[in-house]
Amino acid sequence: MIRLPAPSMFRASMAVLPLLIAGAAQAADTPQEAAARASLARLGVKAPKVELAVRAGDKPSYRVQIRHGALSASGTSPVALVHGVAQALQAKGKLHISWEGRRAAPLSAADNFDSGQVASPFSLRAYLNTCTYGYTTPWWDWARWTQEIDWMAARGVDTPLAMEGQEYVWRALWREQGMDEAAIGQSLSAAPFLPWQRMGNLAGYRAPLSAGWIEKKHQLQIKILGRMRALGMKPILPAFAGYVPEAFAKAHPKAKIYKMRSWEGFPPTYWLDPSDPLFGQLAKRFIQIYTATYGAGDYYLADAFNEMVPPIAEDGSDAANAQYGDAIANTAAANTQAEKVAALPPAVRDARLAAYGARLFQSITAAAPKATWVMQGWLFGADKAFWTPDAVRAFLRDVPDDKMLILDIGNDRYPGIWQQTQAFYGKQWVYGYVHNYGGSNPAYGDLGFYKSDISTALNHPAKGQMAGFGLFPEGLHSNSIVYAYAYDLAWGPQQSLTDWLKSYTAARYGATSPALVAAWQSAITGAYQTRYWTPRWWGPMAGAYLFFKRPTITGAQYPAAPGDHAALRKGIEAMLAAAPAKPNQLFTRDLVDLARHYASMMLDEHLKAALAAYQAGDLAKGDAERAQVESLARRIDALAAGQQETLASWVDDARAYGDSPKEKADYATQAKAIVTIWGGTGHLSDYASRAWSGLYADYYLPRWQMLLADQRAATLAGRKLDEAASIARIRAWEEHWVANGKAYRHAPPANPLRATQTLLKATPL
Repeated sequence: MIRLPAPSMFRASMAVLPLLIAGAAQAADTPQEAAARASLARLGVKAPKVELAVRAGDKPSYRVQIRHGALSASGTSPVALVHGVAQALQAKGKLHISWEGRRAAPLSAADNFDSGQVASPFSLRAYLNTCTYGYTTPWWDWARWTQEIDWMAARGVDTPLAMEGQEYVWRALWREQGMDEAAIGQSLSAAPFLPWQRMGNLAGYRAPLSAGWIEKKHQLQIKILGRMRALGMKPILPAFAGYVPEAFAKAHPKAKIYKMRSWEGFPPTYWLDPSDPLFGQLAKRFIQIYTATYGAGDYYLADAFNEMVPPIAEDGSDAANAQYGDAIANTAAANTQAEKVAALPPAVRDARLAAYGARLFQSITAAAPKATWVMQGWLFGADKAFWTPDAVRAFLRDVPDDKMLILDIGNDRYPGIWQQTQAFYGKQWVYGYVHNYGGSNPAYGDLGFYKSDISTALNHPAKGQMAGFGLFPEGLHSNSIVYAYAYDLAWGPQQSLTDWLKSYTAARYGATSPALVAAWQSAITGAYQTRYWTPRWWGPMAGAYLFFKRPTITGAQYPAAPGDHAALRKGIEAMLAAAPAKPNQLFTRDLVDLARHYASMMLDEHLKAALAAYQAGDLAKGDAERAQVESLARRIDALAAGQQETLASWVDDARAYGDSPKEKADYATQAKAIVTIWGGTGHLSDYASRAWSGLYADYYLPRWQMLLADQRAATLAGRKLDEAASIARIRAWEEHWVANGKAYRHAPPANPLRATQTLLKATPL
């Protein structure tokens, strides 16, 4: 069993992985078949004989047959082959691949199976989010990326975002433009924050970016793209969207460069108008350098206005004062922005937006004439105040329909944008869900919704040029069942959830039973009927649970978490009762994740009760509830120490990426910052809140202890709490914690099942 995601552990595991289906390609293999065979070998497929054939086909499809343990597969691509074989082996209970680990068992002479012809209704199956490259992958090495690319192939993914390595190109571009090394270094943000630099939201945050990190990611991207292309994937590559360093803007005072709005309290960034001749030159040169470095692509991503607002005034004077209209932001500001947009003559707005869209597209095809412009459609749902259907129509109007691909990623949070825009007015588009925000990891998803929703979209008469399906998580390593199920749905109608759970649990755990399937069904009823974890935003405050949010005395009014808590507890108890005599690591990790989630919601109830009691003057009850909070937080922290990811693993991986003591210390600080305080003066603190061992006891608990102690003292003294002073003290403590250089070690529980039982006894409904 492989522990994910620590890269250091992959190095060891990859070195000894048995190549049980032939480590080298068979003599008759084509390069594509050889790539599929190698991927299956890395996944641990165990069969006495494996025959693979890539064949032509109008739709992505495969057929897999197992005859007396010998396996033969044909498919339209290496990805189709790997996915088909993985599906066949899962159906036989022989193979399971997930972030939590993998299980592989050999086929025997008694094994027979025929998948029949399986075709995906989607031409493309997309994966990843620009933000994943900040919340999850900053410290990944080639061993870890090897695992993820094989995971993609096993899930049938063929159109992933491939965003590593681009700072090497940016640096080369700005060098050509005459910027010196110091100015370039100060313009590039620290590794975990680069996604938002690339989208123009911030620049130079926690700069400079290490030259060593740039070179490592440069070499890594060469390998990543080589592997993806060998498997027949068409990775989505970065393009120039118009954002330039401040030093470049100051060096070109006559260029049409706008100072954009302040995003989440960060200093404004600078955007070059596509009508300026410099734009086309920079955009073309970026792709030329990229192609020379990494090779050409079919799809190029350019997000010019992600959570930013396009300048509409001819001189761009409105750019700096534009207000973003997301529901978590200031509603009054959004209304004001809508009024400003409405006051503009429609013809002025539409002409401006149409010119932006056309020139962004032309800037890509100037260097890659056959390329398709890709953009995330998040902005259309998140900022409806600006992006009315007419505004969307204007922006897309002058881009060829078959040369644009919109990733409609937010259908679990902002559903129906594609319907409101007539399927993006004829453009190609990919339907999907973000699901995960910031890598925060409560147990949630909505399996029933995904099944009905995907089917409804596929069969809708007005779906237009729906080209694919995708999952676009901002962070990975949680809720694997959601990704396994949704990508299975992307390959056609599925069996009932009950039957799917039978094969899923048999493959994941090595054996299943009606009792275990029923336990999972109860857990799904309790936790996996929530399409968006709504309490992660409570007013302007982020955090998966109340306990994860920056402390506030208003926490006593925090709403109940979504889901059926009684059904979830019943499912956990039933899993304990149905546990095998020697449960494997995947079983214990699933059980712990569900129990940790349930206990965290119960912890929130004690926290609310403590706040209410102190505010009501009942010190005895407040003290009792506070003791429950402290006890539960430490119990959960200890139970989660055996999971695939902890604060220690995250910080250790960051340190390991450094080549000097200073780099190691800097990376550790950056790693702690992205999952806690984030940055800026907006609402990003705790956005990436993680339910990790180390954070419960060492970060979330001390913050609440400070506020509860202050509230108790104020109540005892008969005065009102000075909450502003308490929050200021907590913020100062947070900054110190991020930079304290502490090394973390978490000892897994000796008996996770017994520890789970003990935790349940401590958290009655």
